[in-house]
Amino acid sequence: MPYLFDNTADQTVERFAVLESRYDLFSQGQLGLTGLGPGWRCLEVGGGGGSLACWMGERVAPGGEVTVTDLEPRWAATRPRPATVRLLRHDIVRDPAPGDGFDLVHARLVLLHLPERLHVLDRLVKMLKPGGWLVLEEFDSSWTPVLAASDEVASALFERVHATVLRLLEQAGAEPVWGRQVLGAMMRAGLEEVAATTYAEAWQGGGEGIQFHRANVEQVAGQLAEAGIGPRELEQFWALLEDPAFVVNSYPLISARGRRPRQ
Repeated sequence: MPYLFDNTADQTVERFAVLESRYDLFSQGQLGLTGLGPGWRCLEVGGGGGSLACWMGERVAPGGEVTVTDLEPRWAATRPRPATVRLLRHDIVRDPAPGDGFDLVHARLVLLHLPERLHVLDRLVKMLKPGGWLVLEEFDSSWTPVLAASDEVASALFERVHATVLRLLEQAGAEPVWGRQVLGAMMRAGLEEVAATTYAEAWQGGGEGIQFHRANVEQVAGQLAEAGIGPRELEQFWALLEDPAFVVNSYPLISARGRRPRQ
């Protein structure tokens, strides 16, 4: 089943830019809680633009290594990266494991899109060394309340377009609320010391974060039209995303971590 937001599309650059600018500092802090440091062997699944992999690569030097996998690695390949980082074209669902005995395995916004997410979770656990850490970071895409708007019509427009995007995600095999399920799934997979932290912020019209919605909606505009979101509504939606009077909660990113048992 194809990924709804195919990373070969032109909108990918804008999507990755928002993720890096709005969520990387939080993700770095969560990864730091594992003790990430020199000599660690790490796996970054679905490395996207490569920003987190490069950050990890600097922290595992000297003596460590970060293996970055992605279905479309060309975005990460355009970024200068430390010698500790190696990049692989890889399908985490179907291809052989890119290694094992990792100190840390990390994936951000990957399993949410995979119908085989529980199978992949089990695969990732097996790639850890005893005592190694798994960090999964996922959105709860359902909780995006409008925090301010010029009128109720503006709020209703955003909610209608966004709800339709979520339905398209579900039809593509994604689980938009996987973020709220991931901690429990990690516990059931046998991990220990499981914990989670959630990050969210306000995205104002005309700002950087809210362009995430522009990138997503632009990419699936044809499917939205088939679902009943016409050109006029889309024009109004683009205007809404540039209106400083409109503010919406960001997607909450739930960062869950747990360790493979030492025995």
